[in-house]
Amino acid sequence: MLFDELKQYAASGVYPMHMPGHKRNTGLLPPGLPYDIDVTEIHGFDNLHDPQGILKETSEIAAGLYGSDRAFPLINGSTAGILAAIGAHAGRSDKILVAKNCHVSVFNAIDLFGAEPVYIVPEDDEASGVACGVDPSVIESALKSNSGIKLVVITSPTYEGVISDIASIAAAAHERGVPLFVDEAHGAHLGFSGSFPENAVRLGADVVVMSLHKTLPALTQCSLLHVCGGRADIAEISRLLAVFQTSSPSYVLMASIDRCLRVLASEKGRMFSEYEKNLEFFDREAGKLENLSVLCKGNDIAHPGFFAFDPGKIVIVTKKTAISGVELMKTLREGHMVEIELARSDHAIAMTSVCDTADGFTRLSGALIAIDKSTLCRQGG
Repeated sequence: MLFDELKQYAASGVYPMHMPGHKRNTGLLPPGLPYDIDVTEIHGFDNLHDPQGILKETSEIAAGLYGSDRAFPLINGSTAGILAAIGAHAGRSDKILVAKNCHVSVFNAIDLFGAEPVYIVPEDDEASGVACGVDPSVIESALKSNSGIKLVVITSPTYEGVISDIASIAAAAHERGVPLFVDEAHGAHLGFSGSFPENAVRLGADVVVMSLHKTLPALTQCSLLHVCGGRADIAEISRLLAVFQTSSPSYVLMASIDRCLRVLASEKGRMFSEYEKNLEFFDREAGKLENLSVLCKGNDIAHPGFFAFDPGKIVIVTKKTAISGVELMKTLREGHMVEIELARSDHAIAMTSVCDTADGFTRLSGALIAIDKSTLCRQGG
């Protein structure tokens, strides 16, 4: 694997008369950072923007794991993939159909390329206030009402874990010859277990970005872009990725992508089996909550606006309590040494992954139960 090749090269004794400037001088530098494997595109280590060797192998592993025709490793996060995917299909004044709850990078791409957005707005779930999934009938109606749409762009799963009916949305788009781009940044773990929904690649999306670093064992900024079928402009995507990503890509990050994929390929059965057990435990514990509720877990009610839900997302709803999501986040941090991902006025989000331990789930569930019983969380309005 790439990491092993880098370690072997570091130990080979070859002197680096090239970048980067730290020259792998681990004796001079403070310990902790992986200077010894931080190289540039020297002989034998390929080129991210024209992979022919070891980095091409990484791409092929990714494509095989997820079911795409081609996969591009991304070292500038899913943002780089979003910019390239939109720019490859929608230029100045071209119409694109966009769900209004997309990531800010989608709107930046629209501005950058001068595209003309046609917005659809997912409804809010009445019980939680969280945005529902994208309704395929709304996509179909918008495509009929707006001629010349070049691309459909949606986010699934959302930050809160809500998943849309990708297969039906893809069918509606493809009926009119329009490619579907899915921002699946929060769903790199989907499709590897029967307890989780399928990934968008296998459900008919034409271009998919996913952030390995969000829910799998990879360093921050490590992501993938997948291309499937013949509707997407793969050549232009490739060209724009070279525009939006550095010409000096980090081999530390690329090694992290490669290692993550290889671990996933060999250990996914064991990893997801443990993950499922941990989530099942948390689900049972969430049933003990009386004031707080956890979306789609414990005693939470049904949500008809959700086509599916990512069980790895823990969305703690505070709407019926006397505290806000922000106050809950602070209490978890200061009173229970648990730092969660995000807080809003009426809910907070804890992110989980295959790397979480049973102790981590026990700590979070125990903290929530204690807060739920405290005077902080007495029944609100």
